[in-house]
Amino acid sequence: MSTLQTTHLPFGPSNIELTFPNEVDILTMGTPVALENPIQCVQEALNDSIGSPGLDEIIKHKLLLNADPSAVIVISDNTRPVPYTGESGILWPIVERLLQHKVRAEEIIVLVATGMHRGLTDAEITNMIDARVLAAGVKVINHDCQEDEWLTHLGQTERGSEIYINQRYLGADIKILTGLVESHFMAGASGGRKSICPGLIGEASTFVFHGAPMMAHPNTTDLLLDGNPCHEESFEVASKAGADYIVNVTLDHQFRLTGVFAGNLKDAHEAAVEHLKTYTAVACEGEYDVVMTHAGFVGINHYQAAKSGTVAARIVKPGGHVLMVADNTDTDPVGSLAYRTVLQILTLSGAEAVERILLSPDWTFIPEQWQVQMWTRLFKKIPLHHFHYYSPQFGEAEYRLAAGSRLTALAGVDAASEPESLIPELFARSLEKLQAEHVGPDPLRVAYLKDGPYGIPLR
Repeated sequence: MSTLQTTHLPFGPSNIELTFPNEVDILTMGTPVALENPIQCVQEALNDSIGSPGLDEIIKHKLLLNADPSAVIVISDNTRPVPYTGESGILWPIVERLLQHKVRAEEIIVLVATGMHRGLTDAEITNMIDARVLAAGVKVINHDCQEDEWLTHLGQTERGSEIYINQRYLGADIKILTGLVESHFMAGASGGRKSICPGLIGEASTFVFHGAPMMAHPNTTDLLLDGNPCHEESFEVASKAGADYIVNVTLDHQFRLTGVFAGNLKDAHEAAVEHLKTYTAVACEGEYDVVMTHAGFVGINHYQAAKSGTVAARIVKPGGHVLMVADNTDTDPVGSLAYRTVLQILTLSGAEAVERILLSPDWTFIPEQWQVQMWTRLFKKIPLHHFHYYSPQFGEAEYRLAAGSRLTALAGVDAASEPESLIPELFARSLEKLQAEHVGPDPLRVAYLKDGPYGIPLR
């Protein structure tokens, strides 16, 4: 290996420069065209909607039914870079139209679809949301999947899920969903129906929706809606809860708007997914001995880093190595107690054993077991100690708990340096070591997944 090539790795607010030998395949998704006038495009989408009247017409119709209507706008939590503020912000234009039609600010709720995640702090809410929304007196409330007094039972799905939905959402006269459409390793794509399921469901609603059999289904995967049981279950729950209007967006690598898809729950979301497919799929040939990647914006903890792990599993050779770096900035860099509990079983027993346990009729379902089950997609291809992880937020206790080994140990370097200087060294030295240890007639095949969990390799 002689000549070099340069690329970059997004890590928190930084864009770290990496230098690799020319033989490393840098796999990256296509570059979508950013919208030239995002403010205008948002307004146009609210007027000329997909499969639905425009937002003004929706509001006017609701006013005929109730002269003093309530409204709920569902937003994503901080695991998704949805533009709720700034020049591409989609939240204020929605609130503004409600206010223009004399929907009172005190009757508008912005509801954070936390799903099974923790609620956002006041500081996180202030940082995420357009200041004009808060200044108008609009309340922002976190969904709580364990807050039984604020959950309403709507029956069962065909697969047997108990449908518990946030009562504040169900009680609103005007129901609007917002979100980002990106590839999702379970539901095919985020956005649309996922704002409700899992965004606004009760914990008891996850037992089938995220149960072991559904997670083990081969169609529970990225970029696939047709025949995907996770998508079908989510859409059935969302349809029973109802939504008057959605505003979904797609973004580029720099979080700029590339599309605004507003309108009907089904049609607007499907239009966004079709747009997403035009640039998210990454063509590659064969499998790799070594796959380098990162956990992306979503990887605020080890739980979320599983998304990047399943993408790497698509192209790593059986017995190969995966090198991952992650900026785990969440208050708990690993994840919840429930996640930690099942993760410990994986760490101690291995992938095959933990999946047998989760699929056993004697196993009692634990919330967030599904994420550990998704990690097994990687660890059924490579041994635990061939997964090398680095997070500046991890200490001794976190590394002991998380499946895999330390990337710093593989590279033989001290973790004390700042990530901006440490990460290039981690990758470079790790590749040198794996190259030196490589045996066989064929050269070491190495890939770098530049987009982390977002670009989906297709062979």
